Amino acid sequence: MSKNYIIAGIGGQGSIKVSHMIAEAAIRANSGKFNVRVGETFGAAQRGGAVASHVRLGEDVYSPLLGLGTAELVLALEPLEGLRVGLPYLAEDGVVIINTVKQEPVDVKIGGDLKYPEVDDIIKALKAIGRKVVAFDGSELAAQAGTNKALSAVMMGAAFESGLLPFDEETILQVLKENVPAKTIDTNMEAFRLGKEAYKSAVS
Repeated sequence: MSKNYIIAGIGGQGSIKVSHMIAEAAIRANSGKFNVRVGETFGAAQRGGAVASHVRLGEDVYSPLLGLGTAELVLALEPLEGLRVGLPYLAEDGVVIINTVKQEPVDVKIGGDLKYPEVDDIIKALKAIGRKVVAFDGSELAAQAGTNKALSAVMMGAAFESGLLPFDEETILQVLKENVPAKTIDTNMEAFRLGKEAYKSAVS
């Protein structure tokens, strides 16, 4: 059996960093028990472009990319990107955690026929596919913690609170501390806490 996650956002939001921190925490907590694979499907070559990071854990996991309809968790730092990966990859019993603040990706900004849907419509579409959609303003919580750059910590806190990640809080907090500038550790710890609380409030 494998565990499959996707972290979606746009370049500069920190989705790739989140995927690597989740993978690192899983390795530390489950050393030797299963393989951990991470891969990006769109990349972040252009700031503001779509980014989707796949994280797979399991004894028989060798490829970093998820199969269609297999994501038990989609962690979306940006609503439209959550929809784009959720439609093909979200499992029927999957969970979506989504930051409701839109940040238009490059392909929307340059025009053409692509229009940004209403966030409520995005949430409804994801609810029609998966088991649960947990939506909240993660950007506001990051600002409340001290900086909008802490959005990744907010979303990681919410993901941890979902119970879908295979490690304890001490492990992920240690990984988080090691991956942010020393002067922002307290801010990121608070952002993580606020993300946990937001998840609790949204599902209560």
